[in-house]
Amino acid sequence: MIVKRFIVALLVIVLGAGFLPAFGASAQGHDAAVQTDAETAANLGLLLGDGGGVNATYLSKKSTRMQAAIISLRLQGLLEEAQAYTGMANFSDAGQVNKNNQAILAYLKNHPEYGWTGTGNGKFNPSEEISSQQLYKVLLEILGYQSENDFSYADTENFAEMKGLQQISGNSSLTNAHIATALVESLSVHTTSDVTLFAALQSKGVISASAMLPADQIVLRNNDKLGTIFTDKNGRTLYFFTKDVEDPNSCQDKCLSNWPIFYAEHLQIPGSLNAGDFSVLTRSDGTKQSTYKGWPLYYFVKDTAAGDIEGEGVGGVWFVAKADYSLMIGTSTALGNYFTDDYGRTLYYFDKDTKQKSVCEGTCLENWPAYTATGNMTPSTVTSSDLGSITRSDGSKQTTYKGYPLYYFVKDSKPGNLNGQNVNQVWFVIDPAKFTGTTGNTEATGTTGSPGTTETTGSQAKTYQIDIKEFSFGTEPLTVEAGSKVIFTNYDDMKHNAVAVDGSFATPLLGKGESYTITLDKVGTYDYFCEPHKQFMTGKIIVK
Repeated sequence: MIVKRFIVALLVIVLGAGFLPAFGASAQGHDAAVQTDAETAANLGLLLGDGGGVNATYLSKKSTRMQAAIISLRLQGLLEEAQAYTGMANFSDAGQVNKNNQAILAYLKNHPEYGWTGTGNGKFNPSEEISSQQLYKVLLEILGYQSENDFSYADTENFAEMKGLQQISGNSSLTNAHIATALVESLSVHTTSDVTLFAALQSKGVISASAMLPADQIVLRNNDKLGTIFTDKNGRTLYFFTKDVEDPNSCQDKCLSNWPIFYAEHLQIPGSLNAGDFSVLTRSDGTKQSTYKGWPLYYFVKDTAAGDIEGEGVGGVWFVAKADYSLMIGTSTALGNYFTDDYGRTLYYFDKDTKQKSVCEGTCLENWPAYTATGNMTPSTVTSSDLGSITRSDGSKQTTYKGYPLYYFVKDSKPGNLNGQNVNQVWFVIDPAKFTGTTGNTEATGTTGSPGTTETTGSQAKTYQIDIKEFSFGTEPLTVEAGSKVIFTNYDDMKHNAVAVDGSFATPLLGKGESYTITLDKVGTYDYFCEPHKQFMTGKIIVK
């Protein structure tokens, strides 16, 4: 997401501030009252941070066993008692921490009932990074459940999910942002005494009696098919509607009966999300609706249980709400479905491009900025492996779909604009169900790339494709004409490159779906290899 936000910032400079308004944001300017997990944990005194407080730097740091132990004592109202402890018996590695924390370790050493018995051989390992399994064990014990009685350590995360703790599961190393999310998540979970942990902490004086949690939450929930999706605090899935790009009031009447709106006046969000991406839409009938990255949020009436995703892909226009889409879909009354970025801004292809090659440079690129995404997360109706990237002539990356580069248009001032469609009869939106390639590629190539086959052009220069698959460059030497271009494309999950034995060319390491083009001007035989796998990944190009 960092890369995409940088690109968004760059587009503000290149395209002007008018390019960025979210299509679902209210024209009246209503903003959501949004609070992150980190802000809530800090406001409640559960997370104190370091010298700079609970800031971005602190939240990005890895959390340790020492920090987790302190947090667990704070939640039980025992931290002051531990800090004042004067017992001498301690863990053998207590000297790794300051005197205040040494007192805490001595307290834990002499109070094994609080679950911190060390890591064996008399050690505590205070600087060791903590996992989600370890943290959830601690939180479950604070809730009143007993390890090895109510649950086994090996089954910690499954048991935690049954009790409502699942947002950070599966992480072997936690950041302080993870800690914040797990802490706030735990506050709404019921203890074995059948009160929420929030209420229990208030009764102990750990949390102020006047403190309140935001009424509504966006929760990140892992789905085996779709990855990390948005739900409300009760686990009900939230959705985007592609027709809202054209008009955020597209869902009306019976549509709203089937897809009720989600609205939160005071919203709690995970620390990994950006509060600035949330807003409030005032609909045409005056009702309010929460939005994310401009997309209005909805429920689906056929989702009857927490985690249900019955609305995914319905009609090709409804998709679960997610934070990590690399591509999304917009729907136009005139053009049908087309690709957008994750904020709903229209994406285009250039009909003069060929597969894995952009010919848009200079002034063209100023008017049609390259789109670069992180990852390959797509709606379920789009094959994620069709996303890739190329390395442009300046070394920058550009996202591709089925090998063809994607662009914005400078005159699209907001999501839903389609001003680039059919410009000079060479720029077009992409309908994912119909797009097969450019006419430029049809004219320039005789075959599609497969290991060792050629793509011939109408001019003297020719383009050849070498597909890297299953740790191989193909079985036969490739013979080309002087001046030809050779495009290497990696289709393996492992990174590969191609390096000439004589040093005449070298591609960068290519991730899955990435391509790199070389030009071979001199006659000769070029043996080459993949650096990480040079013992068995070799190839040969003969230039005549």
